[in-house]
Amino acid sequence: MFTIHEPYETGQEDNEFRRLETLLTPFDTISLAELQQEAALLDRVDTKYIIGMDQLYAILPKLSEHYRALTINDTRLHAYQTLYFDTSGFTFYEQHHNGVASRYKVRARKYLDTDMAFFEIKHRTNQHRTIKSRLPIPDVMTRLDDQLAEFTLEHAACNPDRLEPKLWNEYVRLTLVSRDRPERVTLDMNLRFRWHGAYTDLPGVVIVEVKQARRSQATALIRQMRQSGIRPFSYSKYAAGVYSLYDGVKINNFKAQMRQVNKVIQRMFGYESAFAG
Repeated sequence: MFTIHEPYETGQEDNEFRRLETLLTPFDTISLAELQQEAALLDRVDTKYIIGMDQLYAILPKLSEHYRALTINDTRLHAYQTLYFDTSGFTFYEQHHNGVASRYKVRARKYLDTDMAFFEIKHRTNQHRTIKSRLPIPDVMTRLDDQLAEFTLEHAACNPDRLEPKLWNEYVRLTLVSRDRPERVTLDMNLRFRWHGAYTDLPGVVIVEVKQARRSQATALIRQMRQSGIRPFSYSKYAAGVYSLYDGVKINNFKAQMRQVNKVIQRMFGYESAFAG
């Protein structure tokens, strides 16, 4: 089991977010209602990157002409909380590790700034598209009632009776929406995975996900990544949490992303993380 007990020094995290808010000042805003109308992208293709906060600081000023920043209650950095479900034998995790073309994630997610919660199923299809189905719920729950079981049967190839909670995940998200194409960019930072008193933090790491209706290399964010020498990296927050906190699960096919996370943490903080691979 991996653990990291060296997160930011006291106050450093707040300083990071204040710096981000300053860098976001030139961005026009977009409301949640406008985002849902223009760039919900529940059927999409994804491109992911693993970068450091230092790289985010360098890239953000180059994006304000091309993107608007999601703003809720005058805030552009939003807190998320997610509970993932899987079978006792980690079927979904193993599907991802083994590269199964058609695979699922089942989760309950709460948007802490709006106090909204959804039960969500993500289907990664064998055409490399991501299809997300979601159902509003009162709050994050630890068991599937009849309605959620029926929803799972409809949208996921699994028996809902076999699902159980496996992992909590919290992070802060910045969301950018393209001005000229159906594209949304999420940047997740301050990640923490936890389960039954064990936890793993990823200080200084940013998971970037470009969500598009159709894959294009011409978007401003992807161009900036390419110009900065940053290449795409497959990454799953659920998989990372599982291999961080559970002994005995397969990790061989995740070692490249583990090394990339370690590279970011080592560059920013000067110590070897638990993700050296």
